[in-house]
Amino acid sequence: MTFFRKPQWDRFKDNDVTPEEVFRARRQIAKALGLGAISASVPLNVQAGLLDWFSQGSDTDAMAPRRPLTSVSSNNYGISDELTPEDKILTHNNFYEFGTAKTDPYKHAQGLKTQPWSLSIEGEVDTPLTLDVDELIKSLPIEERIYRLRCVEAWSMVIPWLGFPLSALLKKANPTSRAKYVAFETLYDPKQMPGQASRFVGGGIEYPYVEGLRMDEAMNPLTLISVGLYGQTLPPQNGAPIRLVVPWKYGFKSIKSIVRIRLVETMPPTTWNLLASHEYGFYANVNPQVDHPRWSQASERRIGAGGLLSAKRIPTELFNGYGEQVAGMYGDLDMRQWY
Repeated sequence: MTFFRKPQWDRFKDNDVTPEEVFRARRQIAKALGLGAISASVPLNVQAGLLDWFSQGSDTDAMAPRRPLTSVSSNNYGISDELTPEDKILTHNNFYEFGTAKTDPYKHAQGLKTQPWSLSIEGEVDTPLTLDVDELIKSLPIEERIYRLRCVEAWSMVIPWLGFPLSALLKKANPTSRAKYVAFETLYDPKQMPGQASRFVGGGIEYPYVEGLRMDEAMNPLTLISVGLYGQTLPPQNGAPIRLVVPWKYGFKSIKSIVRIRLVETMPPTTWNLLASHEYGFYANVNPQVDHPRWSQASERRIGAGGLLSAKRIPTELFNGYGEQVAGMYGDLDMRQWY
């Protein structure tokens, strides 16, 4: 078995993003990306998303309305990295329920009905609950936490989330001693989510989208239930009205638009692991030493004020830079076998 020592992290600066280059046609974009040369190593949906990124504008006037949230800043969870501009966070998303291109969620999710919204907590708990999300938001202190988000596709952002610890939510249901894992489920509503109605639109995924954490991961202080970002409630394309954020794991673990949480005794199924188990493991901890079968994970492009290609490529850190807080959970786990 592999044992990890707590590493000494070398902090990098992210305030030197180069100016955005102007791309005037998809042919020029493809040439700059070298898509012809890398098509064997980059999935078609990623290529399409990269092209879509440069062809879209940053106008967010057509977005569903958002409400301001009162929060307190949490100094314990802040980082010095430069924030990703809000317009990029709102228009560059993976949410296959609304399409596989990066701007599809922004374009197609605005009609998602997020009020009222119920969340159930069940399974190995003494007090099963069905909660109204608006009432839940009022009942718990909302914190602002600035976290890095690292996508498995090797791009990253820095996002000022608003939310509360997942542990505070789970404690409301009084987990039993048999609760070893936490399973999450996204809303299933093909009438509202075109990717669920069409396997072509939704990337061939079996819906509803499901995810899971080990119980100690769920109770870790870093694990956040987010209900907002940049001072306001979540927009639909970012997982409104309530989503998970696990900053030391690849972004697909941070399930969106949650309707059900179930505490269970055995490891629950997870969507991307079901779709391609040789590429996406249950743990999905950010690890620059373990490449995706089709691309390297050693570095990432930090999305900033410019376009994706103008963002400076930076080294990826083990556990996305959160090793001091989480590495102890994996001391007896072979991170190559349990990727």
